[in-house]
Amino acid sequence: MIRLFVGLGNPGPDYDATRHNAGFWWVDALATKLGTRLASDRAYQGHLARVAGPQGPVWLLQPMTFMNRSGVSVATLARFFKIDPAQVLVVHDELDVAPGQAKLKFGGSAAGHNGLKDIHQMLGTPDYWRLRLGIGHPGVKAEVVNYVLKKPSPDDREAIDRAIERSLGASDLLMQGEMDRALALIHAGLQRPKPPRPAPPQPAAAPPRPLEDTP
Repeated sequence: MIRLFVGLGNPGPDYDATRHNAGFWWVDALATKLGTRLASDRAYQGHLARVAGPQGPVWLLQPMTFMNRSGVSVATLARFFKIDPAQVLVVHDELDVAPGQAKLKFGGSAAGHNGLKDIHQMLGTPDYWRLRLGIGHPGVKAEVVNYVLKKPSPDDREAIDRAIERSLGASDLLMQGEMDRALALIHAGLQRPKPPRPAPPQPAAAPPRPLEDTP
């Protein structure tokens, strides 16, 4: 079961609406759903809330250490409350997923994400859960830094918000440890509609009959 939900982002109003803060948006939405508010906690260098889960306390965390030091906040809290890495879910922006999609996975590489890199290092393992919120890719590697630190277009932001709302539907399953059902629910929205069937060929029209001569 998930005992610690972590949303990744950068602190401060300059970053609030940027793509790199999609993880913050998700945790804010979860806090609203659970009827709680995050508050600053110096001990864990982040914004933190604690709620009663179905199998014990659950924590919501937004590290305020800037993205590339996210692991300091995550590891400090996880170790103090004896939360196993497999009970941690990190929600983050994902360049290789289209806006409007969310993907749940366990373990794997950081794929160049600086927040995940630091969490790997500080937890000492990559074996924790991730929820990847698609933000799309600028198409050119050299543009990635500027891209993630800018606001998405209105259409992309609306798509990201829809993905957040849909994936939040699995939060109860995640807290209950029903990971297969949570994964199926989140990924159900990824099914692409089947292309329409081609129309059956129409019989060729008969050539017009020549007009008969009339007397």
